[in-house]
Amino acid sequence: MFRKVLIANRGEIACRIIRTAKRMGVKTVAVYSEADRDALHVRLADEAFAIGAAPPSESYLSIDRLLEAARRSGAEAIHPGYGFLSEAAEFSARCAEAGLVFIGPSADAMRLVGSKSGAKKLVGQIGVPTLAGFHGDAQDAQTFLSAAEHVGFPVVVKASAGGGGRGMRLVWNADELPLAMESASREALLAFGDGRLLIEKYLDRPRHVEVQLIADGFGNVVTFPERDCSLQRNHQKLVEETPAPDFSPDLRRDLRMAAAEIARASGYANAGTVEFLVKDGVFYFLEVNARLQVEHPVTEMIAGVDLVEWQFRVAAGEALPMTQDEIGMRGSSIEARICAEDPAENFRPSSGLLLHLAFPPESRSLRVETGVRTGDEIPPYYDSLIAKLIVWDEAREGAVRKMQRALEEVALVGVASNLDFLRNIVSDPHFVCGQLDTRLVQTIARTTPPADKDMKRWLLAAAVSAWRAQASQKARATAAELGEQWSPWTTSDAWRLAGRHEMQLAFRHDGELLSCRMGLLDPRRFWMEASGRRSVVSAEVEEHRLALCVDDERREFSLIRRPIGFVIIDKGRNFAFEWIDPLAPPPRTADKERSFLAPLPARVTRIFVKGGERVIKGAPILLLEAMKMEIPMNAPHNGVIERVLCSEGQSVREGERLVAMAEGA
Repeated sequence: MFRKVLIANRGEIACRIIRTAKRMGVKTVAVYSEADRDALHVRLADEAFAIGAAPPSESYLSIDRLLEAARRSGAEAIHPGYGFLSEAAEFSARCAEAGLVFIGPSADAMRLVGSKSGAKKLVGQIGVPTLAGFHGDAQDAQTFLSAAEHVGFPVVVKASAGGGGRGMRLVWNADELPLAMESASREALLAFGDGRLLIEKYLDRPRHVEVQLIADGFGNVVTFPERDCSLQRNHQKLVEETPAPDFSPDLRRDLRMAAAEIARASGYANAGTVEFLVKDGVFYFLEVNARLQVEHPVTEMIAGVDLVEWQFRVAAGEALPMTQDEIGMRGSSIEARICAEDPAENFRPSSGLLLHLAFPPESRSLRVETGVRTGDEIPPYYDSLIAKLIVWDEAREGAVRKMQRALEEVALVGVASNLDFLRNIVSDPHFVCGQLDTRLVQTIARTTPPADKDMKRWLLAAAVSAWRAQASQKARATAAELGEQWSPWTTSDAWRLAGRHEMQLAFRHDGELLSCRMGLLDPRRFWMEASGRRSVVSAEVEEHRLALCVDDERREFSLIRRPIGFVIIDKGRNFAFEWIDPLAPPPRTADKERSFLAPLPARVTRIFVKGGERVIKGAPILLLEAMKMEIPMNAPHNGVIERVLCSEGQSVREGERLVAMAEGA
């Protein structure tokens, strides 16, 4: 077994690999960009080496810098994780040339199957069905247009290299094809260092399933029960599970046999995944992911294995620890990916400081995989994944319930996230019944209904309690500063000569003004009157815990303080409040000039307009790239572009003005 392994990756997957390596007694070497200097994977590893600036092209995609870090550390092997260079045949080959073991398939096998085009040629030769399309060497628009017209629109343009939905665009007609090709190629080049594309016929509402396999250097191949990955947004997976609901035994067997046959035909060794689309009981080969998958933990949960340990052992020259007959399938497992993104804004990625992050406690049936902690920064340069929740139960029904409960127990404040959307997914009747397909996510509400009248009463009581605790804490701190801790005038108990003081409080919440009158009854209790209803409230505030009693009914919330207010968390759902200070100066009036502001730190990849140009509502204005995603910005109304304030290739800050636009017909 290896003595020391370098992990050529970051975030959640780097932390996950480090845990297995430590259990096996293998020392680990982390690499980090400038943006990841204080990242969790750096803290967990035995050693860490800086490899460059924040952009992936200058750090995690630099083969030379990764090999230099391996040389300096004395590592014997490199684990690529997933994404970045994990499916780059050149990286595998360069590792071998440097005398390092690449913990993954050989460069030759990767060239055969790591490229979607090459894999389709291979599986066509062995008789595995594929979708109609074009996967040749030509990359010009006319060739792609001819292929698309031959198979018939709609089609999918996708990156030949890599995976994870990167560089993938759905094209409905010929007019959309050139821009889709340009956008997909640019994204693929950024994510994988390879901008080549292919084209496939679009299949409406199929199931997206995959088979995990692992092979050793002795000709042994084992496959695991299929995973259903149909629940996706922007062609990227959100919720995965194994086994796939409602598949026949024959279909399960045929999928695994096809995957094993592809592995043997390519001379594949180490872990990989074969992906298929399934429609009406018929499956079509999609691609081979020549690496470990993001969703591999669900397979580990039902099979009782550690796939990273198997990867280590195979790469070290050992035979597989189990035979195909010994691979079992116990129960059902589901994974949900928690991402820094805003579902209401077409899943626009979000970056910033994690003010609070808490997960339910792990157990044999609940697993948490993450690469961040409270206080960490979500940088704008990489994938938006924050964490994965994985649950297991003897039956799918129980696994669904556990996932619903687990998502309720996650608390996340500081960046936009898809947590509420994930809760909507796992509570949707179609998901609960196992009726899955690749368009189901599009039918599920991306926002959660606002709080009802009763919930608003509780939230207002919580907001008042949080404000009181904050005011009391501030009064005590001021008194201590002045050396007057025992002065009665610094006690915030509202005592007055003529009786206790009443006051009006107002809070801004979700664009709405919530107000009440309140007064203290004693140091622990206060009365609150809102919408004509008077309640007696008592509260216990301890760190992030808020225990509230309203008219003898008790509930518990989480409380997170922010610079401009606080967040009340109820069953994982965030409710942000901002106290309106009656003595504060009025807010400045908004700039009347219509402008586009960068929603997060990003790079301008394309500008479609110029000054003086008239545009109609919905017209493309520019494209931004951040967190491995392209973010289109379109005209919100008819108008005239007054000025373009940025240039293609420019890096822009969050809130920076990009385009000035005047409203008009």
